[in-house]
This record gives sequence, C-alpha cells and structure tokens, in this order.
Amino acid sequence: MSGPNQQYDPVEVAALDPEEIERHVHEALTAITQVGDLEEFKAVRQAHAGDRSPLALANREIGALPPSAKAEAGKRVGAARGRVNQALKQRQAELEALRDERILTEEALDVTVVAPYRQWGARHPVSLVTERVQDIFVGMGWEIADGPEVEAEWFNFDALNFAPDHPARQMQDTFFVAPADSGLVLRTHTSPVQARTLLHRDSSRLQRDLPVYVAVPGRVYRTDELDATHTPVFHQVEGLAVDKGLTMAHLKGTLDHLARALFGPDARTRLRPSYFPFTEPSAEMDLWFPGKKGGPGWIEWGGCGMVNRNVLSACGVDPDVYSGFAFGMGIDRTIMLRNGVSDMHDIVEGDARFSAQFGMEI
Repeated sequence: MSGPNQQYDPVEVAALDPEEIERHVHEALTAITQVGDLEEFKAVRQAHAGDRSPLALANREIGALPPSAKAEAGKRVGAARGRVNQALKQRQAELEALRDERILTEEALDVTVVAPYRQWGARHPVSLVTERVQDIFVGMGWEIADGPEVEAEWFNFDALNFAPDHPARQMQDTFFVAPADSGLVLRTHTSPVQARTLLHRDSSRLQRDLPVYVAVPGRVYRTDELDATHTPVFHQVEGLAVDKGLTMAHLKGTLDHLARALFGPDARTRLRPSYFPFTEPSAEMDLWFPGKKGGPGWIEWGGCGMVNRNVLSACGVDPDVYSGFAFGMGIDRTIMLRNGVSDMHDIVEGDARFSAQFGMEI
C-alpha cells in the first residue's frame, strides 16, 4: 500500500483511475460470462474477486488517499466490485442449475427396468452336513472336539497302535512335513483326536474326565489323486465313546440312530468283520437306505469297532475297567450317497451352482 497522497486527486492514482477500474470490470464480466463449469468458475472468482484481484488491490489504495477523496473513490470501487459480485452470483446459480440438470439426466434411474440376474453364493454342502452331524451328536449328549491338521506322528500313528512298518506310514498314503525327521504329518484321519481327548481328561490343565463321548468332524489328507471318487483333501467325522460296560451293541445302536437322522427313518446299518489297528474287534459299516441312485441297497459307509486295549493303555486308561467304541465315516461320501452326487469334482471345485441346490438346510 502506498503512503498518504497529499497532492494528487484519486484519479491520478493508477489503480483508482475510472477507466482502469472499468477495464477490470469488463475483463471480469467477460470471463464470468465465458466460464463453462463450476470448477472453472472457482478459478475465475479467485482471479476477479479474490484478495489479489485488481479490484481488491485498488480498494487497498483508497486508504492512501486524503480523507476528502476517500468517499468518492470508495463509491467508484465499491460499485465496480458490486457489479462483479452480482455477475458471479448470477453465473454460479446458472452453472449449478446446469449441473443439477445434467445429474438428473445422466443419473436417471428407470425403476421399471428389470434388474439383471445376479447369482448369489451359497453355503457349501460339506459345511451344512458337518453342522447337521454336530447337531445330531449334541442332541445325544455328546461333545464336539477338534484337533490340529498338522499332527505329530505319535498321535497319528503310534498312539493308535500303528506298527512302525505299517503301510499307512509310507509316502504313498501320508503327507510328511519337511524336514524328513520333523515327526509331523498332515493328519490322515480324525482318529488322533481320540488320543488327544483321552490324554486331556483329568489333569489340572485338562478339560474332561471319564466317561468320554465326543464327535470329531474335520479335514484330513491323503496322497490320492483327484478323480470321481477320491480327493487328497476330504472330510471325516470321528466318534469316540469310553465308559464302563460299553459293548458292540452300544456302537450298533449309535450308528443306527446316526443313519436314520441323516438318511431317513428307513435307513439301517450292518457290520462286517474287518481290521483296523486302533480297534479290536473291528468292522466295516454298511448302510442301507432308499437311495436316490439305483434304489435301495447296501453301501459301505465307514469303519468302526471297539477301541483297542493298546490305545486305551497308551492314553492312560485302564482297559480292565473301561471299554470304548469308535467309528468314522466320510462327510463327502455321505453327501454323495445322500444326495446322489456322482463326481467328487462337483464337491471340491467350488461352483456356486452346485452349492445353491442344497439351500440353507441339507
């Protein structure tokens, strides 16, 4: 700002010259008229009405005038700034109206148009059947247990009476975790939870005492190729009961109840002698039900038997006082039998169209 102007009339101050002021007004009005959108409008307003605009700078010069000259110069500059501000206000309203009209046109929604079909996902039948099995066992008063999928060899084999030279320990059946001497495997069945449950029963750090009734659903791994009936990653449910006086009759009654709950009131089970290291006597469990594929018939469903005395002893249970039974069946196989699924690929490939047909309840 210049010093007091004692000798000159306001018109002699260049910034306050009427023609100069009029020129600034004309430039401002022209720029305001030509502005095309609100973003450009902001720059024009700053250039012609901001603190560093020519008219704002001229207004500062008024302070340097003698008192007698300030009034006339103030009116002149004020009138000029008023014209510019009025033009800005009018143009802003026009631009906002244009913007609103454009938005209404571009973002119009025709509520009468049929919405495009969108396929929703669905819960996988493995999850649904697993929860169904858990509900069945909880309804019988059993507990639900689980264990790690990366398992110690001792729990996966030794504690279950697998001899060191048993074929199941070889690479063709088991995924071993590197390095070779780690003593870890990807569990080949849910049976290791039998040992974990019996060991974790009555010390100060453990949860349950005998008797034990637990069901163990979970994911297991074997070195199988994926084909119509096999997969290297599948799901099982293990059942373990240890109590005084348990017999094969209790095992058969439990299996019959489970079969009827999953396959309908006409389902039945039968037991055929077999061999498993961790049960003695052992049996293959066959299932009969009015199936969706080929009508009624006996189909192998899983394995079962009375818990081997060596397994009870390894877990600190006196086999002369307690007995137990165990059984296991594939959840994936249950889905294939119960729902007529013929190819394992359908279960593992994650196609939502396959899962959607099962709905929310299976």
